[in-house]
Amino acid sequence: MYPLPLAAAAVVASRTPLGCLSRGLAAAMSTARPLKSVDYEVFGRVQGVCFRMYTEEEAKKLGVVGWVKNTSKGTVAGQVQGPEEKVNSMKSWLSKVGSPSSRIDRTNFSNEKTISKLEYSNFSVRY
Repeated sequence: MYPLPLAAAAVVASRTPLGCLSRGLAAAMSTARPLKSVDYEVFGRVQGVCFRMYTEEEAKKLGVVGWVKNTSKGTVAGQVQGPEEKVNSMKSWLSKVGSPSSRIDRTNFSNEKTISKLEYSNFSVRY
């Protein structure tokens, strides 16, 4: 089979219903890599140092979803979901990097599990 010239490929693509293309993409993404979900709590100097803002920025850069919030204990807690390798990158960032003025003493991760679909559509700061 020979590759279609670009113009012919465009004609074929224009005749394919958009719903079929998006279903195919979603199916490919869901079977390509397992999705993970994990809860976290970060201890140290993590409030009053823009930790939540930097967490949201890093999550969006990595392409994971979930949330982050300050707790009454002076920690930052949240949940992150996405492809396993991206969640692992976020876990590393939450354990070692944080915001420029923060000091991370430790990060606890809990409820780590494989999920069949994402429960959030974006990453947000909760108040």
